[in-house]
Parts: sequence; C-alpha cells; structure tokens
Amino acid sequence: MNKILVAQGGGPTAVINQSLVGVVLEARRHKGIDRVYGARHGVRGIVNEDFVDLTQETSHNLELVAATPSSALGSTRDKPDAAYCHRMFEVMKAHGIGHFFNIGGNDSSDVVRIVAQEARDAGYPLRCIHIPKTIDNDLVLNDHTPGFPSAARFVAQAFAGANLDNAALPGVYLGVVMGRHAGFLTAAAALGKKFADDGPHLIYLPERSFDVDRFLADVHAVHQRHGRCVIAVSEGIHASDGTPMIARLAQDLERDAHGNVQLSGTGALADLLCEEIKGKLGIKRVRGDTFGYLQRSFVGCVSDVDQREAREVGEKAVQFAMWGDRDGSVAIQRAGYYAADYSLLPLEAVAGKTRTMEDAFISDSGTDVTDAFRLYLRPLLGSGMPDAYRLRPAPVAKVLNHG
Repeated sequence: MNKILVAQGGGPTAVINQSLVGVVLEARRHKGIDRVYGARHGVRGIVNEDFVDLTQETSHNLELVAATPSSALGSTRDKPDAAYCHRMFEVMKAHGIGHFFNIGGNDSSDVVRIVAQEARDAGYPLRCIHIPKTIDNDLVLNDHTPGFPSAARFVAQAFAGANLDNAALPGVYLGVVMGRHAGFLTAAAALGKKFADDGPHLIYLPERSFDVDRFLADVHAVHQRHGRCVIAVSEGIHASDGTPMIARLAQDLERDAHGNVQLSGTGALADLLCEEIKGKLGIKRVRGDTFGYLQRSFVGCVSDVDQREAREVGEKAVQFAMWGDRDGSVAIQRAGYYAADYSLLPLEAVAGKTRTMEDAFISDSGTDVTDAFRLYLRPLLGSGMPDAYRLRPAPVAKVLNHG
C-alpha cells in the first residue's frame, strides 16, 4: 500500500503544477513510499488506467514543470457520479494505491469524498486528500485558493492597461471576466487603479442582481463625468430572478457538456452589452473583450505568493496523509497582515459547496469593491506589480483661440 496516485482536475491555473510537484518531492522524503503515479487527464485517466510514473522524473525537470502554467498531467471536465467513483476505486485497489491526492475545486473535492467513502465501505486502507485549486476562489472555509492570486494579478494588470488605452482614446471599454457564481476575479480589476478617476469605473458581480436599465444609467453617468468609462463584468451576472443575463439578451444559447449556459466562452455577453450601450446611449466608441482562458494560465504573469502557497498545499497534503489519521481537504488560513497557515478540513465541510464574495467586500452601490477587499487581495498579488504614471502638464497659453 505504498503507492501514491495524484490527479489534476478542472480548469488549469498558473500554479497547479507547483502543487503536483509539491506532492511528488514531499513524498520522496517519506520512507516507505515506493511509487508516485500521476493520472493523465484527471479522473478519466484513473478509470482508463492511464498512469505515468512520476517517481522516475528528475528533481530538476520537476522544478521546471512546477514553474510552468497549466496542468502538466492534463485535466478533464468529467463530473463523476457514484458509479464512476466506484470504478475509480476499483482501479486504485487493483494497483495497490494507498494514498489518493486530487488537485482541483468543488467537483474535485466531492470526488475525493465519494472515493473515500467507497474505501471505507470496502474496508480498504486508502487515504484520500483534496488539494485546493480554483481561479474562482470559491472554496468555502478557505481564505483563498491557489490559482486565484495569479489570475487576479492578470485581471488587475489587464484592466490597468485597458484603462491607459481608454484614457488615451476615450470611449467605453467593457471586459468580461470568469466567475459564474463568485465575483472575486472580476473584483480584482479594482486593484489596477492608481488615480481616483482610473478605471474600472464600474464593476458588476454575480453577488448582486443586474438590471440593464440601471447599468445603462450608470454608464451614462460615468461617461458624462469623465468623458469615458471602463467596466468590469462577471460572466455570471444575472437578473433578479436568477436568469443569466446572457439568456436575457441572447436569442440563441450555447450550453456545455453539463447543460450549463455558456456564459462568456463565445464573447456573446460582451458583444450584447456593448450593443446595448451603443444603441441606447448613442456612444460610438464602445469596445468589449472576453478574457476567457487568458486569465487562467498566462505565462509571465504569476504571483510569487501564489507559487509558494501552491507548492506548500501539495507538501502539506502529503504530510497530513502520512502523519494524520483521516481524509480531508487542505485549506489556506490567513494569519496577521499576511502570512499563510494550513489546516485539514473534513471533506464534507468543503465538497460541493460554493463560496461567494462577502458583503463587506462589495460597496453599497454594488458597482465597486471596498477597501476591505483591496486589503484582502493586495498581499496575494505578490511582488513586482507594475505601476502606471501620468504627465503633470503645464498648460501653455493659447494665442489664437482666446475664447
């Protein structure tokens, strides 16, 4: 029973490989571990017995992989039910797996919970640990999750750049950011602001209902005040009855393999909101972007804090498995102004639950964040955040146009 199996699930991130390498290198330090296997393409690789022997990787190459964004083992969007998890357990039992580590978000934690129960019911000694990962930052009982800080850094920097562009050539700019239920990543756009009149001037989150008429009034007011407007919009914005705005605005809807409405993958939401602005406010220069996959694994835009913590949750997972006597989900807790500590939570406390932004992080207007959110996020973005500056022009008196 001295074999470890590790898998990666869900959307890739800039630091998920740090967690993978943390598991492998920490496992090598523990006497009695014979092999560390990796499942290719997540849980699908487990049912297909598609394993690679990570024990044979050199430490040098592992470190190079750790610093590389995306999921080195490959991932999957499969959402296993009980029967699927039973097949996974049977494969693990056949291969003599004694420790199972699954790196991922809500769905991945639930898979670990079901597999752990399968093992208990069968009287099989399998230690199951969930390692947190999600750019949405929506795992409950975690201060934050690995992957989110680097994605937030990208969003903050992207909006800082969009704001500079918009200031040079004024108009309306709208960027749609990932986040079906939680607005943390969209809210990160606020960290790109330096001066009071910088964008984003408006931020729309799924934690608040979205009304098109109020949205247009907000945009009009900002455009009148500044002569321009930069807007950050979460893909998960919805009407007061819970209907996604993309469903309200679009005639034809795309759905993913699980039946979920495709919120931002097509760029439709940005296009539709821009058309509303142009058509009803008469503003000619209106541009929209959908960040899509760019925010997940953008090379060269990685938080060093995120890298360190992603490595440490992998290491702590192995330590909890080897020295503890229970299954669980590794969680990051905050200490002081900023330091990270780690705990092992019961799988039932995390699996299948979704965290959303706390009210204290959202302004009373519902279109901005509070200083509490800025203080929460800033230390996670890491060192070396770029900054933007302005000229201090000294106006020259007009000669011909006195009036």
